[in-house]
Amino acid sequence: MTSINGYPARPSVRAGEVIQLHIATSALRFHVDFYRWGMTPQHAGHAEWPGRAADPGTFDRDWQWPAYEFPVPPDWRSGVYIAVLSTERTSCTPPMDSREARIMLVVAPAARSDRRILYKIPTFTYQAYNTAGGGSLYSASQVTMLRPGGGVGGPVKGLPDPYDSTSPRQTFAHWDAPFIAWMEENGLESDFCTDLDIHEGRHLNDGYRLLVSAGHDEYWSTDARRNVTAFRDAGGNIANFGANTCWWRVNVAPNGTELSCAKFPPGAPAGTDPDSSYGCPDHWWESEPENALLGVSYRNGGGHWDGHRAPLGFTVADGGHWVFSGTGLRTGGVLGREAALIGYECDGAAYEFDAVGRPRPTGQDGTPKDFEILGIAPLPSDWNFAAREPTTSPRAATLGLYTAVGTVFTAATTDWARLLATDPQVASITRNVITRLS
Repeated sequence: MTSINGYPARPSVRAGEVIQLHIATSALRFHVDFYRWGMTPQHAGHAEWPGRAADPGTFDRDWQWPAYEFPVPPDWRSGVYIAVLSTERTSCTPPMDSREARIMLVVAPAARSDRRILYKIPTFTYQAYNTAGGGSLYSASQVTMLRPGGGVGGPVKGLPDPYDSTSPRQTFAHWDAPFIAWMEENGLESDFCTDLDIHEGRHLNDGYRLLVSAGHDEYWSTDARRNVTAFRDAGGNIANFGANTCWWRVNVAPNGTELSCAKFPPGAPAGTDPDSSYGCPDHWWESEPENALLGVSYRNGGGHWDGHRAPLGFTVADGGHWVFSGTGLRTGGVLGREAALIGYECDGAAYEFDAVGRPRPTGQDGTPKDFEILGIAPLPSDWNFAAREPTTSPRAATLGLYTAVGTVFTAATTDWARLLATDPQVASITRNVITRLS
């Protein structure tokens, strides 16, 4: 059987630049067809090269597969492109998601554009769950990004999603692809970047008003967080349509090709669960709580890993807020319960109830005092909960926002993107947030 797979030298490139792809195949010749992701995949380019074989590597070292240079056309629109590798071309559009023979590439605009929205692809998280070469950041402290996978084209750690079994949770196809397709269908144009770009200080200062993230953006570097915080403090807005966000600190090698994460307390015995432990060096919340930027943390929410979960939605705390405009929701109404909007992971803030019974943040966990809890979903006791500081507040997902020069909105659940195409209220809130903050 003819084998073929590959990976990019880096996960993003500007239109008009040359990208290096590393590809190994037992075929004498092979094809690469590039598709831009949107409402439907759009064919954007083709290359044909002589094949060269190479052996798989390990998860922690550059695989050093044969390199091929592809000049990205300067007129390519910014977006997420999937390179489909094949030994024989077909006239059919192939599926974009696959555990082999696929490479994901994020294309930034050739020059500063007039778009107001920048969408961030969480490649650090994709690589953390990538098990190509026999390991991931769940079995080791360091991985290379120079191997197949990292969004598409590689094996993935994790259990299947009972609400959508068509793709693994920790892949581009699962959360980001439907969100991006919905944005395009609704005329919300954006440019695209990766978290490596943000880490390196690229793009955020190019005139964008809104940074968007969706799904599962779990791994953040110190520089990425610092740069996003500076963007907020300069008046930039942030919309986080996901959860478990900025939970682990990831350290990026100077050349941008390796990630490391110290998850376990010193001397921890084998089998220790880092999420339930204290003293983990790269737990963001133990040194610089992510609440200070995002308003929420996974430690005040929780996760449900396998099987169908009890259907939970957000109980609306302020139906008159502009976020709920056009939804028909009133205070006390519930958003998304029938389709289990809350989960598979969700974030929250420590809270208490005011004199009229409305939830408000205590601030003891680092959440800004002016964070407005617009929706709340107390969690059942059978969910998986992470370590947290002592507090009288129960666990709950908390949808809300705050303003500190720039405004930061959080949907506080990974599954927000899953309901976009089927729940008009979720779609209306998303449209309200993106149009107002951009």
